[in-house]
Amino acid sequence: MKAMILAAGRGERMRPLTDHTPKPLLLVAGKPIIEHTITQLVAAGFTEIVINHAHLGEQIEAALGNGQALGASICYSPEGEQGLETAGGIINAQPLLGDDVFLVVNGDIATDFDFATLKNIPVDLAHLVLVANPKHHPKGDFGLDDTGLVYEHTREQYTFSGIGLYSPKLFHNLPAGSRKLGPLLRQAIAKQQISGQKFIGFWIDIGTPERLQELNHHYKATK
Repeated sequence: MKAMILAAGRGERMRPLTDHTPKPLLLVAGKPIIEHTITQLVAAGFTEIVINHAHLGEQIEAALGNGQALGASICYSPEGEQGLETAGGIINAQPLLGDDVFLVVNGDIATDFDFATLKNIPVDLAHLVLVANPKHHPKGDFGLDDTGLVYEHTREQYTFSGIGLYSPKLFHNLPAGSRKLGPLLRQAIAKQQISGQKFIGFWIDIGTPERLQELNHHYKATK
């Protein structure tokens, strides 16, 4: 199974750190954020990796190269300076991802989730990993029933972790261009075509300089 890391975000909330460095290359415990993710993916058996990029994306290619030093085979999907949003980026990378179900991971999260556990999960259109709502996102995104189906609203809401399995069918016949993932997911959720699971381990969305600092403290504390 191939994996894609979404690394095309501008990182506006991380400025001025991202004025001259793309967010995936900001350092955590002495290594770029994205390198931690690649290491985890390779350890879980995901060695064919596609990375999209936009703002300062050439720095990402220069830093990671073909991935051989990390035990991976990396291909890149450039999107220009503005980027194509999440779904648009996946559609643009589709020729590199192929015709089978693939894993997508946000490039600005850190987690101890075991990606290997996703390899044998049946997928209709998508399978999402959900987490408890963080303080900055208290209302969550989706609900989950006892059978593992994702719903837009249930009694208990969870936050989408940025980790998901996707079938190419979710993006079938959609034209190239900028497009958000949320509306596509909600359309499929309404038809009960998306499954999910709850993850209760370590997870953080590295969306602000404060959370980047928090993550560095976490790594120091867990050494």
